Amino acid sequence: MSALTRFLGDSPLRVILKLLVVSFLVGLVMNAFGWSPMDVLYGIQKFFIDLWNLGFHALDRFLGYILLGAAIVVPAFILLRIANYRK
Repeated sequence: MSALTRFLGDSPLRVILKLLVVSFLVGLVMNAFGWSPMDVLYGIQKFFIDLWNLGFHALDRFLGYILLGAAIVVPAFILLRIANYRK
């Protein structure tokens, strides 16, 4: 078994034939939906940008909840510590 065959996982001719068949099927589906390769790349880019923005939005909401809760919890904690300190 040659290094090329080991790398490709099959004989080069069979790999080329498989790639041609899969490429034809993918091209057929993309044409049916009216997609171009750039549409796919823009879709992937938009997905990661939206994921990035969503992550920071979630972090912003999380920190907002912490600050909102801390506005009640911290003063209550301080008042309880002062009340228990006198005893």
